[in-house]
Amino acid sequence: MATRFDLTDMQLMVNVAGAQSLTKGAERTFLSLPAASNRVKSLEDALGTELLYRGSQGVTLTPSGEVFVKHARAVLRQLEHLRGEIQEYAQGIKGRVRVYANTTAMNEFIPAALGRYLVSHPDVNVELRERLSYQVVKAVADGVADIGITAQGSGGAGVRYLPYRTDRLVLVTYPDHPLAERGACTFEQTLDDDFISLFESSAIHSFLLKAAEDLGRMLKFRVEVGNFEAVCRLIAARVGIGVIPQSAALRYAQTLPIRIVALTDDWSLRKLHICWREAGELPVFAQELVDLLVRDAQDGAPV
Repeated sequence: MATRFDLTDMQLMVNVAGAQSLTKGAERTFLSLPAASNRVKSLEDALGTELLYRGSQGVTLTPSGEVFVKHARAVLRQLEHLRGEIQEYAQGIKGRVRVYANTTAMNEFIPAALGRYLVSHPDVNVELRERLSYQVVKAVADGVADIGITAQGSGGAGVRYLPYRTDRLVLVTYPDHPLAERGACTFEQTLDDDFISLFESSAIHSFLLKAAEDLGRMLKFRVEVGNFEAVCRLIAARVGIGVIPQSAALRYAQTLPIRIVALTDDWSLRKLHICWREAGELPVFAQELVDLLVRDAQDGAPV
């Protein structure tokens, strides 16, 4: 095929796929809507196949479009990595690392290590997003994320995994709650109570909803807040109970009247992994972040 591929066309198609909208895709590519529409049409004519299904609700990728976007993401990712590798030899290393992680890693493990990394890499920006573990793996496999921290230890084409930390979820109650004096309980035994949770957009919120649904039950959310400290303060005020990482619970139990109860469900103990695409595809500055996370985990005590 003698077709010449334009990088702007590739970025446009990736943006359109992400937004499921030609208009928003054009905006993200800094093109007018007519210019973007003409580029897509010319690309379809050159390839001899339609790339988009166009409808009143927006656009979706055709099978040909999905293949094109998959390879476009790979090409754009390689160009970003090329830029990072070349800039290693410049005055400073400049780049962007996209990190996707689950709730515990986001709140408990990453901040301290990331702070040290950013101090030592002043010209590198980090895009940090919270996702469920399976979404983290998919993002890494699709090239949407460079590095992931997930409770999965396998899956995703071309994704490599490295053991990171142990993550245990525990029940937190106020001191005179009926479950407070127990050494352990099942998650199902907690479901008659009102829960204090992180916001609906958090990965741990979705995870607990799914765990309840698997038991044929529903979680009763009394309050949704932005961080684990707020969860523990509301529990101390006897508003409800909650499930949070053990590391956070132990920290806040030093100053708040709360009790920690172990959960016996298998899913409460999770082994976190760092994942990324094949090592040769990571730019130097991204690999250095992986190395720092690994060292940080080795220096820290397991949860």
